[in-house]
Formats: sequence, C-alpha cells, structure tokens
Amino acid sequence: MWDNTRPIWALLLGATILALGHGLNGSLVGIRAAAENFDTATTGFIMSGYSLGLILSAYLTPRLVAYVGHIRVFAAYAAIVSMSVLFIPLWVNPLFWFGIRFITGVCTSGLYIVAESWLNDAASNKNRGKILSVYMTLTFGAMGMGQLLLNIHDESGFARFIAVSALVSLALVPISLMRSEPPNIESAKGVSVVDIYRASPLATIAVFANGLGQSAFFNMGAVFGIGIGLSLPYVSLLMALPPLAVILSQYPLGALSDRFDRRAMLTGLAFIAAGLCALAIPAAALSNFALIGIVAAFGAMALPIYSLVLAYANDHLSKDQMLGASSKVILLYGIGAILGPVLVGGFMRQFGAIGFMIYLMLVYGGMGAFALFRTMRRPLVPKEAGPVVQVSPVTTGVTAQAIADDASKNEGRDIGEASASPALAR
Repeated sequence: MWDNTRPIWALLLGATILALGHGLNGSLVGIRAAAENFDTATTGFIMSGYSLGLILSAYLTPRLVAYVGHIRVFAAYAAIVSMSVLFIPLWVNPLFWFGIRFITGVCTSGLYIVAESWLNDAASNKNRGKILSVYMTLTFGAMGMGQLLLNIHDESGFARFIAVSALVSLALVPISLMRSEPPNIESAKGVSVVDIYRASPLATIAVFANGLGQSAFFNMGAVFGIGIGLSLPYVSLLMALPPLAVILSQYPLGALSDRFDRRAMLTGLAFIAAGLCALAIPAAALSNFALIGIVAAFGAMALPIYSLVLAYANDHLSKDQMLGASSKVILLYGIGAILGPVLVGGFMRQFGAIGFMIYLMLVYGGMGAFALFRTMRRPLVPKEAGPVVQVSPVTTGVTAQAIADDASKNEGRDIGEASASPALAR
C-alpha cells in the first residue's frame, strides 16, 4: 500500500510547496512595484508578462517533455524560477521586471503541467476523483497561506524573494526523489476557438471574462490594498482569505450546479460578485475588517465561476473534443489574463486605487448580463448530474485528461461535467 501511494503523496507535497511559493510571489512583485513608485498602469503591464508566459508554456512544455522527459523539464523550470525571482530586486526597471514575469509564467506554468500529468498517471480509476479533490484543496490552501508570508520581516528587500526561491527549489525535492515511471501527455482531437464558440457562446465569453477578472484580482489586489492605505499584515489577509474561502464554497456550489441550470448559477454568482465589489467601495473607507470580509466573500463567489463555466462548456462538447478544447480554453483565458492587469491598472490610474473595484464590478456585472441574455436565447440542454471538479488558478489543461480518465471508468457517463483551468492566474 505504501509503495502504491508514495508517488501520489510526493507529488501532492511538491505541488503544495510550489503553490505556497507561487502564492507569495505574485503579490510580492506588485507590492515591490508600489514601493518603487511605479504607477498602476506600469505595474499592470509588468504583471501581464506572467500571462503571456502562461500561453507559451501551454504549447512549449509538452514538446519539451516529449524531447527530454518530465523530471528534466521540472528540474530545469524549477531552477530557472528559483533564479529569476532573485533578479527582481537587483535591477529596478519595468521592462526587465516584465521579462522576469514572462519567464516566471513560462516556467511556473510548466511546473504544474509536469506535476499534474504525473499525478494523473500515478492515480488509479479507484482514487482519481478523491486525489483531484485533495489536490485542488491543497492548492487553494497553499496559495492563500503563501500570502501570509508577506509578513516576513524584510529590511534588506531581498528576504521575501529568497523565501520564494527557497520554496520553489524545495518543491523539486519530493518529486525528484519519487519512484515512478514518467507519464505520457496524450494528444487530443483538434478543436478550434470557433468550434467552442459555436458550441457555447456563453462559455467562450465567460472564460475570457474570467481571465480579465481573476488575473486582475490576483496580480493587482495587493497593489489595491497598498493604494488604499492598508498595512502589510492587512494586505496579506486581503489576498489570503479569498482562495481559502473557495475551499468552503466549492462543493456546495458544484452540487447546486449539478441540480440546477448552470447558466442560472453563473448569472447569480457573477451578479453577486459584482455587488460585493460595489459594497467594497464604501467599505474601503469605513473599516479594514469589513473590506477584508467582503473581499473574502467575493473570492468564495467569483473564483468558482471558472469551474462552472468549463462544466457548462463541456455539456455542449463531445467526449473526444473535451481534452482538445482545453488548450483553446487556456488561450482564451490567457488573452484575458494578459489584458486584465493592464486594464485594471488603467482604471486605477484614472480613478485611484478604488478603480480596482470599479473594474471588477464591470467585468463580473458584464459577465452576469451576458449569461442572462444567453439564458433567454437558448433552451436548457439536458445533462446527467455528476460532480463538478473545482479548478483553481494554479491548475493546467493537463487536469482535463485526469478528469476524462476518471469519468471514462463509468460507461455512458457524460464526462463533459468538468474540465481544467489555465495554468496559473497570476
């Protein structure tokens, strides 16, 4: 029993450590940019480099793995991330920082592609669903806890970056020492963005909008906190609680989505998220605790939307289209994720720090309005009820194969009830 489960626990431990360092890294760069007096538009440009790297990695990493193998790619990517984050405090230059974020996006996304494909291979049909649930919970939890590492005492300006470097390097240890045969990343039937749009216009627009919203939140949320005068401990709570709150909301929302029209769920969650952003505007001037509580509630409602959108999209896709569609979903999300930090930075330059909430309110309000419009235009498509697998901002398209494998053990079961998210929203 120990020999059979050891690879899985080694992978889970490595991925958790990686998410811990990654959670710290995204907010840390934004805070450092604010400390260097970069305006919000410049900071948004810097942060968008990560999402550009995300898109490239989705196509580059599988090819590298096929050429040199999983463990070599993982080791190389971990070394590059560990090294590159240490360069940020050495040279304060927006273009240089953009380049570092781009490199970090390619490599960190690649680390998750490797880890998740290996996790899928190490799991069995008997435990794959449970393993995925544990993986998602650990990922969300580690991302949230990573924000709390912002409170590390750092007079030199290097200590927090060293912590990120150390965590990424440490994530390599359990995976590199694991005894397991390298898995294969399987090819899939080609699916175009046009095919996805024809199958579900709502899913196409909502995936793009999620990129706009999630990337803006995770990349510029700490900048917003600093901009409204929050101290660093409050900023760390502001960014830590939303991903932690998703751990509580993901299963109830997924269960409701399986029982009721997914479009109604999407519409309601999007409008609630927009309403919470509107409430956060006066709360920012009244009470730090009220603001943090509202933002945590926003995370609990807004972050699970991506999973519901993918489940709705897959309700309209055939089995052989599901995995092939994941790369195009990453592309759609990635384009939105590139634009999100840039656009919210412009809003914050125009309206001050509170422009952050105005932007999110418009994105999620627009998403809800479009979902409501599509609900009135298209009849409900029947679906077989099944579990929606919650996906996080730090999972990749490889997870689609894991979900497909888990579903295929039941003949006739509709596997189009869950899919995977893009590699990393921040």
